[in-house]
Amino acid sequence: MLSELSEFLEVDIEKQLLIDNLLSQEHIVRLCSPRLDDLCADLKMEYRELPFSKFCPKCHRKYPDSENACYECLVTLKDIKEKTPVKDIDNRPKFTFKGKNDFKDFKSILTEDNLVKVNEFRFTMKNYENIIKNIKKTSLKNMDEMIKSNYIDMRELSILEKILLFAKSFVKIDYKSYGQELGFFEKDKIIIDDRQNDSLKITTLIHELAHFILKEIINGVLCKLLKCSKNNYINIISEYILSYDNFPMLIDEYSAHCCEGRFTVYGYQDYSSFLSIIERMNGEMSRDEIEITKSIGNNFANTIKDILEMFIDDDLRDEIKSEFEWHNHDKPNYEMLKLENCNKLTDEGYLKAIWLVVTDGFKTAMDNIDELEKYYNGA
Repeated sequence: MLSELSEFLEVDIEKQLLIDNLLSQEHIVRLCSPRLDDLCADLKMEYRELPFSKFCPKCHRKYPDSENACYECLVTLKDIKEKTPVKDIDNRPKFTFKGKNDFKDFKSILTEDNLVKVNEFRFTMKNYENIIKNIKKTSLKNMDEMIKSNYIDMRELSILEKILLFAKSFVKIDYKSYGQELGFFEKDKIIIDDRQNDSLKITTLIHELAHFILKEIINGVLCKLLKCSKNNYINIISEYILSYDNFPMLIDEYSAHCCEGRFTVYGYQDYSSFLSIIERMNGEMSRDEIEITKSIGNNFANTIKDILEMFIDDDLRDEIKSEFEWHNHDKPNYEMLKLENCNKLTDEGYLKAIWLVVTDGFKTAMDNIDELEKYYNGA
């Protein structure tokens, strides 16, 4: 079935031109020069030490302790201590999909009747667009609530804090200070290593956030096919579908690398986790099958990048790249870009690919309910 998708391939012209240009030219690495915010560090410190203890919750102007109101906004002032640093915000966002069915366990979901519904795949690009719209609306609402409840002034945030705030509108974030992994995504939580520099924290957040969004897309597909509401059982099945076999894992990892690469400096992409899957497959998939799998990943990546760009606009993307150049002085390696695939599937081919991923994963999940139960119970 996978090889049959080749007839639905088309060239992603924008991506192809960009990579061809990068691989065919001599590139000059910008030398890092002191940034304005570093040169003005002393001024910033002096500003922070001014005796301001209150702020306006509307315009965010700071006031001394003797003031009680902002007469421009006509509101009472808040104590600066009420502002929670972005890193300390304990946000637990929820993404919902509503349907008439509300399954209570794995056995009621993973049935032959439901397999028939999944296999029939009564699903259109309009359904897909509605899922993406729901993800966008929910994340924006979550971020708006965080900003309001924590009195956040976006102008005061560092580049990392802006990305962290955006990531927290999707998923809970915790930190670790051990092991070699820069970060990972599991059970609706991103764990990142807080020993990294800011630029690596940013790219790690984007990479792991891409994993979360792809899982939410699969959640939406399952809920539409089974006409059900999303719950933790559906959520775990979606995670399983993306992790039970090398085929979906390749799609998931490749799309996350593509999304990470969109917001960092070309020549510094890290494909290590994708390459490790290729290595352990040891010839399980042919070269052509791997390329088609990467093409499927491109389609998912384009969707995920569109979601991320709700917040990471051109200006913020340039700030991220400058942050990356500031922390990374190694010569860029454009050879890694040869791993990129510049094909994507037509809408018809994309739907067939989603059908293949979901149907095969659902069938396998039916044979592994005990494994899902252990994961659900934290074993």
